[in-house]
Amino acid sequence: MSIDTSAPPSSARTEPDVQVSKQWTARLRRSAEGAFPPDRLLPDRQPAYMASWVYVFGVLTLTSLAWVIITGCVLAIMGPSWWHVSSIGKFVNSLHLWSVETFFFFMVIHLWGKFFMAAWRGNRRLTWATGVISFLVSIAAAFTGYLSQQNFDSQWISTQAKDGINATGAGAFWNVLNFGQMLMWHIVLLPIGVVLIAGLHILMVRRRGIVPPFPETKSASKPEMNAEAVPRPAAPADADGPE
Repeated sequence: MSIDTSAPPSSARTEPDVQVSKQWTARLRRSAEGAFPPDRLLPDRQPAYMASWVYVFGVLTLTSLAWVIITGCVLAIMGPSWWHVSSIGKFVNSLHLWSVETFFFFMVIHLWGKFFMAAWRGNRRLTWATGVISFLVSIAAAFTGYLSQQNFDSQWISTQAKDGINATGAGAFWNVLNFGQMLMWHIVLLPIGVVLIAGLHILMVRRRGIVPPFPETKSASKPEMNAEAVPRPAAPADADGPE
């Protein structure tokens, strides 16, 4: 009696594959591969109209954000006494401040440039929305940074902002006079929000691509005709007739 060593039927062979395809990890992987294929996620070529200063300011914004995170991590490790007393600490604190300043400067130019380019065209509304939301979250992160300086400047800012925030009702859970709470918002929650939204913004740019320029519109006026092609009116006949 011989033993059949041939392959099992196709139905039995594909049943495990069908079960795997129904798993949420497999569905998530297929969705990610369909939305962000490697050649689109990390492209090596871009359209010619990407050679614009508007996109350069976008890259400079991300570079400034990286410097904000790096210098902020150093300040968090060393502590307030280091950045108030040590000369190196004051230098790193200044780098942190000016990286924030350049971050907002480049971001505002990038946002205004994309606004006048109508960057939400071509189903890119989410791309535009994530850029605006990241700007708003960054403002809150910068405000909590002023409250975390551990000097008289931060005390004056917190006391002046207290009444305004309490008037909105947010002071019930967001106490600007609580240094520990503001520090945690500044170094944990808000930076995570900025990085996640900025990362989502970049992914949307990779998925939808950069917005093309406005199409050229033809002039409403009729094209001028060649002077030689314009027919000349006949000269009026003499009323008295020929001599």
